[in-house]
Amino acid sequence: MHTKIGVGVLIEHDNKILLGHRVNNYKDTGGIYEPDTWTVPGGKLEYMEKLEDCGKREVKEETNLDVSKFELLAATDDIGIDRHFITVHFLAQEMAGELKVMEPTKIDEWKWFNIDELPENIYSPTKKTISAYKTYKKTR
Repeated sequence: MHTKIGVGVLIEHDNKILLGHRVNNYKDTGGIYEPDTWTVPGGKLEYMEKLEDCGKREVKEETNLDVSKFELLAATDDIGIDRHFITVHFLAQEMAGELKVMEPTKIDEWKWFNIDELPENIYSPTKKTISAYKTYKKTR
């Protein structure tokens, strides 16, 4: 077993956050396996890739959006039965481009949610991202 690094990016726009629905029949790709949940864009850090670059790449690959103005929200442990991720959570406050479902075998919908009106079935690492975001908003 190895510890891996994941990056999640919470995108804030017009007092809403972007979440994607992980498909019901999502295949296990070695991450934290939770199909039929809502998640922020993100993924695994590649060798020699900087954390922020990973976040930008993953957002582009998954949503077609270009994001910037990053702030670190938190770093957390996400431990499954047979895997361990250190997940680095970022906030992106600026974006450009047209929102699209780019990987329909993984995410079947992207949707903007009011922070106080979130779906119940949220991906466990994303719950930590949202918690860090709420703390961030209280201190600003």
